[in-house]
Amino acid sequence: MNNTDIISKTITFVKEKLKNAEGGHDWFHIERVYKNALSIAKHEVCNETVVKLGALLHDIADSKFNNGDEAIGPETARAFLESEGVEEEIVSHVIKIIENISYKGGNFEKKFSSVELDIVQDADRLDALGAIGIARTFNYGGFKNRALYDPNIAPNLKMTKEEYKNSESPTFNHFYEKLLLLKDKMNTPTGKQIALERHRFMETFIAQFYAEWDGEK
Repeated sequence: MNNTDIISKTITFVKEKLKNAEGGHDWFHIERVYKNALSIAKHEVCNETVVKLGALLHDIADSKFNNGDEAIGPETARAFLESEGVEEEIVSHVIKIIENISYKGGNFEKKFSSVELDIVQDADRLDALGAIGIARTFNYGGFKNRALYDPNIAPNLKMTKEEYKNSESPTFNHFYEKLLLLKDKMNTPTGKQIALERHRFMETFIAQFYAEWDGEK
């Protein structure tokens, strides 16, 4: 397997598969996660090929857009990688990354651990933070036709995995149910440092949002 060739083919495959995807989970999301992962990987001892493939394929068929089917992503990734002759050791590792990367309400216990998973998970979570994270959150809320904010509906911080998947609460609640919790769930030193900066930006946004909502600014 030529590493450069398989990465190039994977990029082409992902672009094609996600060409009509929702704006927060499209090719550009994948590209940002890929870049984040490469930045983090520079500071870690890891298998860079696994990191690259894991980042590129982590959202190839997100269960949110496939009737909650959590098997379709790993199955799609495996079929592609096997068709390209990628060795089983790498295929298996990438599939485990896809299966264990998701937040799932914050109470999902990972059944697999590796530095490559830590890197890709941090890279993905960074894209849920900061200015991009804010934009993606409201884009998805609009896609689902959810209210921006409802002061009468409090965030639910103790959702089960199923409740998290099926939640229809106002978009703003997502900051408390996931986004503001991410900085303390990062795996790598690089991820933690970047997450803290983006977390602070979100706190500033939230304060401004409340002030405007109440007519104070």
